[in-house]
Amino acid sequence: MSVRAGIIVTGTEVLTARTVDRNGPWLSERLQELGIDVTQLVVVGDRPEEVLSALRWLAAEGADLICTSGGLGPTEDDLTAQVVADFQERPMALDQALEERIWRILEPLMARWPHLEEDAIRQANRKQALVPEGATVLEPVGTAPGLVVPPPASRPGGPTVVVLPGPPRELQAMWRAATETEAFAAAVTGAVRYRSSMLRMFGIPESEIASTLRGARDSGVAVDELEITTCMRRGEIEVVTRSEPGEDAVHDAWLGFVKDRHADTLFSDDFSLIDQIVTDMLDQRGWTIATAESCTAGLLAARLTEHPGSSTRVRGGVVVYDNAAKSALASVDPALIAAHGAVSVEVAEALADGARAALAADVGVGITGIAGPGGGSAEKPVGTVCVTVSGPEGRLTRRVQLPGDRSEVRDRSTTLALHMVRRLLLGEHN
Repeated sequence: MSVRAGIIVTGTEVLTARTVDRNGPWLSERLQELGIDVTQLVVVGDRPEEVLSALRWLAAEGADLICTSGGLGPTEDDLTAQVVADFQERPMALDQALEERIWRILEPLMARWPHLEEDAIRQANRKQALVPEGATVLEPVGTAPGLVVPPPASRPGGPTVVVLPGPPRELQAMWRAATETEAFAAAVTGAVRYRSSMLRMFGIPESEIASTLRGARDSGVAVDELEITTCMRRGEIEVVTRSEPGEDAVHDAWLGFVKDRHADTLFSDDFSLIDQIVTDMLDQRGWTIATAESCTAGLLAARLTEHPGSSTRVRGGVVVYDNAAKSALASVDPALIAAHGAVSVEVAEALADGARAALAADVGVGITGIAGPGGGSAEKPVGTVCVTVSGPEGRLTRRVQLPGDRSEVRDRSTTLALHMVRRLLLGEHN
């Protein structure tokens, strides 16, 4: 049996979707890197009985390790440490040395806001220095310390609980210290180091992978010995494969089968995203890029500039939602718009050429489309998008019909554009 872990994300703001959970997925990835099998991820509100119920349920499900995030701090609703202490049958005690370390963190804030009442601040933050007896304290990054709390003597086979703060910056900074504690090491003894791989494809439906699995099985690849999952993300197919030690041969056989079968749509076999691939290819050629975006309104430019050093390759971009802006900023002839409509391959080509010329870039990208929910017609329904990528050696132009709501159409449009840039850099042209 592999080491099993559960994750509890606390916070009514997460439960009600006011805040997007970043901690659960991040912790899951880190645990899997350590060979720990993450079996459940639970989101609960800031109520002690809900946190306790989740702890008991994960323990009953056989978790060896439970990681919690959130519910640490000076306010009355920060109760995770107390709940975990109750669950592990450990009384809370004041760690005076920790209290002083937390106060030293707060002193600069007190100096900045001298009107704050020192006694009230000390009392509120003394609560953060109350820790379960026998727990290992993880030094605070903000003001809230983390904890690694082993099971009680009455339940020696029970889970160890890692208690981490809610802010992702603080949680991530504490993680390494948590994994280096004796209690953590004892809880994960026997963890299996899984081999994990990811293949990314663009231009095929997710259902095609089911056919590929059947084909591999029929060809004698023992795919049932592997853990294979597929996911559609931003218009791309991700195939994640995980295997235990001793299964390298079948793992390699499966990867080889997929690569041969989908050679024309496979673009990444090393976890690289299309954004990074395009960035690296532009740098290798020494080329620059510029964008003129209508329906995506700058989303492509944002993806192109997410990577460090983007100023060396991204000249800039223009958002040309209005037809007059298309003409003024990207030199699109008004007669062209009148003849073909703003959403047309002709206008997309003019946008790409205009962005390239206006910003003196090697590559220009033009995007125009109907993201919805209104604005469509029988000839050009919602989801109609035209993209052109132009460069020194030629251009690529596509008119496509993209599924999804307004947000999905816009997001998929940027993915399509990035893949077209990649193909142009590979030497493909219309």
